[in-house]
Amino acid sequence: MKHLVIAEKPSVARDIARVLGCAGKDGARRSASYIEGKEYVVTWALGHLVTLADPEEYGIQYKTWNLDTLPMLPEQWKLVVIKQTSKQYQAVKEQIFRRDVSDIIIATDAGREGELVARWILEKCGNRKPVKRLWISSVTDKAIREGFAHLKPGKDYENLYHAATARAEADWLVGINATRALTCKYNAQLSCGRVQTPTLAMIAAREDEIKNFTPQTYYGLKAVSRGVSFAWMDQKNGSGRTFSRSRLEKICHGESQEGQKQSLLITEVNKKKKKTFSPALFDLTALQQEANHRYGFSAKETLNIMQRLYENHKILTYPRTDSRYLTTDMVGTLKERLNACAVGPYRKAAARLAMREIRADRSFVDNAKVSDHHAIIPTEQFVQLDALSNEERRIYDMVVRRFLSVLSPACEYEETSITASLNGETFRAGGKVILVPGWREISSSSPEEDFEEDSFAGSPSADPDSTSSALSELKTGMKIPVSSLTITEGKTSPPARFTEGTLIAAMENPVKYLEHKDKKITRTLGETGGLGTVATRADIIEKLFGSFLMEKKGAQIHITSKGRQLLSLVPSDLKSPELTARWELRLKAIARGTESEKKFMDEITGYTKGLIQEIKDSDRKFRHDNLTRHKCPQCGKFMLEVNGKHGRMLVCQDRECNYRETISRKTNARCPVCHKKMEMVGKGDAQRFVCSCGYKEKLSAFQERKKKEGKGANKKDVAAYMKKQAKEAAQPVNNAFADALKNIKL
Repeated sequence: MKHLVIAEKPSVARDIARVLGCAGKDGARRSASYIEGKEYVVTWALGHLVTLADPEEYGIQYKTWNLDTLPMLPEQWKLVVIKQTSKQYQAVKEQIFRRDVSDIIIATDAGREGELVARWILEKCGNRKPVKRLWISSVTDKAIREGFAHLKPGKDYENLYHAATARAEADWLVGINATRALTCKYNAQLSCGRVQTPTLAMIAAREDEIKNFTPQTYYGLKAVSRGVSFAWMDQKNGSGRTFSRSRLEKICHGESQEGQKQSLLITEVNKKKKKTFSPALFDLTALQQEANHRYGFSAKETLNIMQRLYENHKILTYPRTDSRYLTTDMVGTLKERLNACAVGPYRKAAARLAMREIRADRSFVDNAKVSDHHAIIPTEQFVQLDALSNEERRIYDMVVRRFLSVLSPACEYEETSITASLNGETFRAGGKVILVPGWREISSSSPEEDFEEDSFAGSPSADPDSTSSALSELKTGMKIPVSSLTITEGKTSPPARFTEGTLIAAMENPVKYLEHKDKKITRTLGETGGLGTVATRADIIEKLFGSFLMEKKGAQIHITSKGRQLLSLVPSDLKSPELTARWELRLKAIARGTESEKKFMDEITGYTKGLIQEIKDSDRKFRHDNLTRHKCPQCGKFMLEVNGKHGRMLVCQDRECNYRETISRKTNARCPVCHKKMEMVGKGDAQRFVCSCGYKEKLSAFQERKKKEGKGANKKDVAAYMKKQAKEAAQPVNNAFADALKNIKL
């Protein structure tokens, strides 16, 4: 008898089949849908093969969008095969019912959604054979072999499956019902959900903070003596700022009785040796935030790059993790991982660390802080850096440097702080000198990069190398003449607009945006990881861009008029992170077996009824304020101009028509005048590049110019380039609810 292995993606299935000896062996067989060996048959899904049925499957009355038919509350949930991948589903089903297959091994991604992918297939097929579970965090040969040597009973993960189905069904009830209700009520393409709407509300709240912010001028005082800058400090609160300029002018204009320049009296000199330790290992959210800050990568781009490094190159561990720690059983594998990444710029540091004893320090090894998956680290697979794309190399570099930093010694430095007095006012200066670079030598090209800012609040920044010798000469009791006294001036700043990186971080910790600071809810949000999960946040952000509820201006995110109006129409409960906190707490309880799935769904049904009734009873209005004079070529109605993530578009206002037309596309082509990125506008031979500085250039002229510069590009190359620019980041063929929500026209 043989064992049937169901993987989530073909690439993972091929790796598993190779490790299990299903390739190149006697009796081995390979088809378009499975790989068979002597003991194992390995097949795969393509993301989700099965999903929850569309509303139309529950009754003919739901084929048209009508407010009177809402809410839709299925008595028995139906699963349907996704049409685009029905062929693969049938192939998997055939393997399940083979007489020579004794049991099923679920080898989908180790997590809630991965469990749902396989279990829905088995349920739709009506499987009755025993089920086992492969639970691994990387797809290296070693991890696969060890995982198959320690397979777990499928029943151990049944509660996780119940939690996954509860989440799916609850999102269907709330998301589809509320979206249909809003769309029908206001005859506009409006969508909402328990994660995307609170996320949009956070962006609106930030914009309100910025709009209502009133800048204030503040002042500081800098005294320079013997090449050292001293900053004035308020004795009452320790601040280096004051809103009273006159207070500082009195100090500035004071003269001694002899008419000489004022002098600083050194009252205290402190020197301390200190240590700093490396930041924690990356989880997906931290990695997305850092990649956006450093390289401008979107959250979706970072996840897709990580997925390639995990699946294709097999050099990094599972990306969809919310933990920044390792488990104790992994400590024995760390040297092997160090040897695997000991190439190129990491060779010396990795080799040096591999020669030492690795201690399981609680700063990065803690079983209690690891849930389904540990932090992102290199695998035991040897890396070939020249096989990586530029983007892959950047993400890999970030992960490896953080991994090496965590294993490295602390950075040791000497901190000097000097307190001085001038006419009864306090001034301070300080500096730091690195004694042992430790982990900072690996994390950055220059260890001093992290010491650019002085440790004293409000004090001027100082270069440690230039001031350390001057500071060392100062002793308690010395009087040193002040060569200059300068009043500094600045203005208080409003909070910065969100970028994709900071929005991901805010979604992870949305406590600030809670209306009621309930301790239990706050704690729950911390325990459940905030809005969405590490696996879904990038998709939520993409959906908000795709439905034109928010837009990007440079790296900054702005809410659109449509988004702000939507928030005024949505019931208040759906705009708060508290709803997600309550849901996730219940779902985790279901996964642990301490909560009933039925009880949870009964409450969601009641909640949905109240939600739809509130939308029906509302007397608010919605209007398009981005209407153009361009008529839709399909239905003749006037079109809306919107800013998509990849350029400007015209979209038909009729949700039934949903015609779209691109006006301009963002490109990476640089303007020869100001060197900013240009947009491409027009169609066919009339296509041209346009820059914000006013520069314009026809596509043909652009091609000719590049050819002369030695960077020729034919029409086919440019067309492929533009297609790539406009196309969204690659994603699985099917994700959860992609097919179920296809009729919700956004």
